[in-house]
Amino acid sequence: MIFIQNEPLNVASFVKNYPEGSVERAIIKILSSSSATHSYNSIGELQFELKLRREIVQAARDLSKSKLAFRVFRKSFCNPQYWTRTRDGGFALKRGVKPSAAVRDIYQNSAKYGTECATAMLIVYYKALLETLGENAFDQIFPNIHLMNWHQIERELKDVGFMHPANDHLPGDRRYFANPDVDPYTPEWQGENVIDLGDGTYYGHGIGLYPAKTFIKLLNGNR
Repeated sequence: MIFIQNEPLNVASFVKNYPEGSVERAIIKILSSSSATHSYNSIGELQFELKLRREIVQAARDLSKSKLAFRVFRKSFCNPQYWTRTRDGGFALKRGVKPSAAVRDIYQNSAKYGTECATAMLIVYYKALLETLGENAFDQIFPNIHLMNWHQIERELKDVGFMHPANDHLPGDRRYFANPDVDPYTPEWQGENVIDLGDGTYYGHGIGLYPAKTFIKLLNGNR
């Protein structure tokens, strides 16, 4: 159920703002049919989440079409015009560089980048936030981006770094396929971070856009 300021949302009227088959409609359907209560302080807050989740899905799809390479941290690489590769294999935003320009460069010059799946998730979220907030707000909110994993995550994105049980799974969620019996010679296959695209498929860096069974089959091949 969806509540706005403790009042149930008129879903039939609200959903007309979004076209059939859209990510937003899929989210509204999940939220409104859920047994859990999803509360928002305003219609604007709900609209912001819907827009952000739509952009997350789009950013994931766009990154899947890019030439971003899969590399473990010790072999990662980035465009030195915008980023400094740190000793641990992460990417730190260079001084004097606009955060928005640096994030866009990953998509525009993707062949100059290589990293692993956790970093790719952060790239997706930053790109979605950039498209949702606009360049000026994005540059002000995220002046010191460090792309790596959940240990270097900014406060505003801290929830992305923690997996926790949820009553409902929505398009734009980060999810994880675990491989508890991973082959010790291929530790990079211990699991796959993915973005839920809301249509039964997921984006995982280094693998692509596939249903859950494909990710499970690939992980099972590295046990």
